[in-house]
Amino acid sequence: MTSKNQKRSTADATRRVEADSDYYGDHPIAVKPAPGLPRRAASETVATLRDCVYGQAVGDALGVPYEFKPRGSFRCSDMVGRGTHNQPAGTWSDDTSMALAICDSIRETGRIDTADMLRRFREWMDWGEYTVDGLFDIGNTTAQALRLGRGLTGERDNGNGSLMRTLPLAFTDATDDEVRAVSAITHAHRTSTEACVTAVEVARKLAAGEDVRSAARAVNPSLVDIIDGDAPRSGGYVLDTLHAALWCLANTDSFEDCALAAVNLGDDTDTTGAVAGGLAGIVYGIGGIPAEWLEKLRGKGEIESCLF
Repeated sequence: MTSKNQKRSTADATRRVEADSDYYGDHPIAVKPAPGLPRRAASETVATLRDCVYGQAVGDALGVPYEFKPRGSFRCSDMVGRGTHNQPAGTWSDDTSMALAICDSIRETGRIDTADMLRRFREWMDWGEYTVDGLFDIGNTTAQALRLGRGLTGERDNGNGSLMRTLPLAFTDATDDEVRAVSAITHAHRTSTEACVTAVEVARKLAAGEDVRSAARAVNPSLVDIIDGDAPRSGGYVLDTLHAALWCLANTDSFEDCALAAVNLGDDTDTTGAVAGGLAGIVYGIGGIPAEWLEKLRGKGEIESCLF
């Protein structure tokens, strides 16, 4: 098996080690968030990819121990380990791994290249690339599509496996058709591809400073009724995940509350946490993420090596 450090450049490997060992030292991302900081500083008016990806990774890691647990059967109040997948605290899952593969592809190619992304997804599935300790979770549709080399198009192929990785595209000039094409690497049904387009459009508006209700109304007015209603379902269906993430963002006022609300909806806790966390990262910035969660987060060097 080829190791990550063999498959990446020495410079990238060095960046991963530096970021993991000295996250709050002299590394370029070393701005320690003030405890309890509710949102980005006034001078930080433009959200960045880093805000989004760290928000996603934290939300993902919060949800990993509780995946598949029904709503009301547990209570998440902090970043802990073990649970469903028996992983250490701060470990993120396939949601973040696949988002990082997309980021790394864009970083290296400078464009939306779905063939290159497919190759990287397969390296993740087969060799554990873009992970902390190796792959421990993969969706059935994703695995089948990666083996076949084409996205699945059936009604029952509308899990959240493409939505969970799509938010980084908001920080590119990808067209709607390119967003659809990235989804269709694995999830090619219209329901999934359009959910990804919606997520990217909302994320771009949030990054530009719009509030979540205004952003949702501009993209699809029916979303406002959903986020102003009762807590939606939070299983693996793509629209459930999109609606749940938006609902959590709209009904909380801090990164911490949004991410915890997403996980505590239950069922597909890591993916709901990842998507809600990515959106909340855009709104509140990396400075709005609790410092202790960032300290516990594993694989920060891997994240840094993939950002474009």
